[in-house]
Amino acid sequence: MEPDPGDRVRVQRAGVTDEGVLMPSSDAERLVVKLDGGYNVGLSRAESTVELVEADVYDVGETETEPGARSEIEFDEDRQRIALISTGGTIASTVDYRTGAVTARFDAEDVLRAVPDLAGRANYTGRVVANILSENMEPSIWRELADAVAEEIERGADGVVVMHGTDTMQYSAAALSFALDTPVPVVFTGSQRSADRPSSDNVVNAVGAVETAKSDLAEVVVCMHADETDDGCAIHRGTRVRKNHTSRRDAFETVGGDPLGRVDYDPDEVTVRLREDADYRTRPDDRPDEIPVAADMETDVELLKFTPGMDPAAMDYLSDKDGVVVEGTGLGHVHTDLIPRLAEFVDDGTTVVMTSQCLEGRVCDRVYDTGRDLLDAGVVEAGDTLPGTAKVKLMWALANRDDPEATMRTDLAGELTEESQPWR
Repeated sequence: MEPDPGDRVRVQRAGVTDEGVLMPSSDAERLVVKLDGGYNVGLSRAESTVELVEADVYDVGETETEPGARSEIEFDEDRQRIALISTGGTIASTVDYRTGAVTARFDAEDVLRAVPDLAGRANYTGRVVANILSENMEPSIWRELADAVAEEIERGADGVVVMHGTDTMQYSAAALSFALDTPVPVVFTGSQRSADRPSSDNVVNAVGAVETAKSDLAEVVVCMHADETDDGCAIHRGTRVRKNHTSRRDAFETVGGDPLGRVDYDPDEVTVRLREDADYRTRPDDRPDEIPVAADMETDVELLKFTPGMDPAAMDYLSDKDGVVVEGTGLGHVHTDLIPRLAEFVDDGTTVVMTSQCLEGRVCDRVYDTGRDLLDAGVVEAGDTLPGTAKVKLMWALANRDDPEATMRTDLAGELTEESQPWR
């Protein structure tokens, strides 16, 4: 009997024996086996003898990779039910041995095979919304993702884990923060390094996300490595998180505050610790039967980064946009010569919102003449809302609210912190 992915196997070659879980491989000439320590080993099929030890160890059933595919894993009544929703990304990737590059291959069930530590922590349902690398994420997929999350919650999921590429995870987390009023945790996670690499962060992140999905939170959050060790993950609010490093495992940070909590990871014990002083939403006593979804997005919105020496002609393509978010300097400024152009946009019906390139602090256009001129031009201050989050919020506000300007000044999902006032 030829072993299948998910089976426990014993592989012998050149006098060496390895035992572990057989993983999917993108190359028919090679075996990929996940060892008990969590690391992967790639072996030549021609030079190896493979013995089946136990079939379908994790009982993940048949794997379907087409978007929209959904399956259920054998249930234990004593466990919480967690929906795993796959969109692709590195956590669901492997090495393509033809090119040597990482490519999105796995759906949710494959991730269960790739991360044996998930077994026994919950009852799982698996669902594929997309199978893309995150640079290909689009607002239309946000809508599909929001609908899928709501459907899984309505079907009884106690929490949802969204497996997503890290490069645009913060945008998708913000989009779902505005689109859903969730009564359970919706946890985005991914990995900076694929499961085929010894330094992969997929195990700690995936386990941390599942345990966070079982917690008392009722928000959209991101769960990723807290530091360069494998000691745990930080739990970031979906509207305050930003990827701040290209490749480090602890690339994600909460901007303008502290994470909502932390997951302490040990193979024998995983603990979720939410900050006692954190202002987060918790599961309601009476869970709604229906989850309303407001995931429409106005896609005719752009994010403009101001730089010294910018050619005013570079703004011409913004003239017919429904919304423009400006990433200004310091307190929220642009060159004085650009202000009349922004005023024209406002006069023509474009909502123009000001954010800052600074990672900390809020815009305030009442200090200098430039800022006051921007306010007179009709530019809307976004406080300390992150530029990327502000773009997603404006897309959402234009599609779902009658007064998008007032919406941009109002905190909806923790994206806009209260302005501190001097003691009097």
